[in-house]
Amino acid sequence: MRKVRYYIFLGLLKCIALLPFWCLYRISDFIYFILSRVIHYRKRVITGNISRSFPELNQKEVGVITNKFYRHLADVIVESVKLLHVSDDEMRRRVEVKNGDEVERKAADGRPVILFLGHYGNWEWAQEVSHYYSRPAFTCELYRPVKDKVMDDLMLRIRSRFNTTLVTQQEAIRFLLRKYRSNEQFLVGFISDQRPNSQNLHNWTQFLHQDTAFAVGGEEIGKHVKAHYFFLHVEKPRRGHYVMTFKEVCPQDDKTKFPYTLQYLRMMEENIRKQPELWLWSHNRWKFDREGKAIH
Repeated sequence: MRKVRYYIFLGLLKCIALLPFWCLYRISDFIYFILSRVIHYRKRVITGNISRSFPELNQKEVGVITNKFYRHLADVIVESVKLLHVSDDEMRRRVEVKNGDEVERKAADGRPVILFLGHYGNWEWAQEVSHYYSRPAFTCELYRPVKDKVMDDLMLRIRSRFNTTLVTQQEAIRFLLRKYRSNEQFLVGFISDQRPNSQNLHNWTQFLHQDTAFAVGGEEIGKHVKAHYFFLHVEKPRRGHYVMTFKEVCPQDDKTKFPYTLQYLRMMEENIRKQPELWLWSHNRWKFDREGKAIH
């Protein structure tokens, strides 16, 4: 039954992916209407997150960002489906990548590269950056499996568009250490802006005006493999177009326990402030306090 469901949904998504972008964005407009006007998708979480992150904004200004977020989220949905049928030339026209040569320059010493990024812009399109450096030759991305197995299989199919290797978070340490011990240089992407699970609320900082737990897996692995660290800064100049820039992570305070992760969070925060509607506000980022108790 699972396989039948998978092929039914895959067939439907492939039909949608065949549509030109202008048509997909009309579908996006309809999805936006459903999300924002009909079901009010996670509106309480979204407006609460935005209000606490930007306390200087009034209710109307929070509403403007919320509305823009719904529009962007709808675009991300159809753009992700389009990965099932889109040419390399089309992706190059829509994603401008900067500073790939800087990654190659740092990687010339043979050390791995840790790439921090966030649920910002279109994170499903972020693997396009792998076409803009030749070293490290091996690129992989960590992901958190979706609970619904059919949806998980579909997302893996969509993400396989770029021929990068997908590794679950549970397999990450063993997989990457094996690569390192075999002298295989790699670049691995960590989407590190989500809340750690309730068993790993050990490291805290101020992020967007809030006491925030953060995950340290990227830096922990980076220490073991002597990695270089980069951040993927994202801009959206217009609908369906993104600018992705590699920026080296250079900690301002290297005496802290996780200086690269903390500097990444500062860079992520700055990125969010420039175009706040591009971040995934529907994620319940601040669900627990330091004692692990549910809040908000």
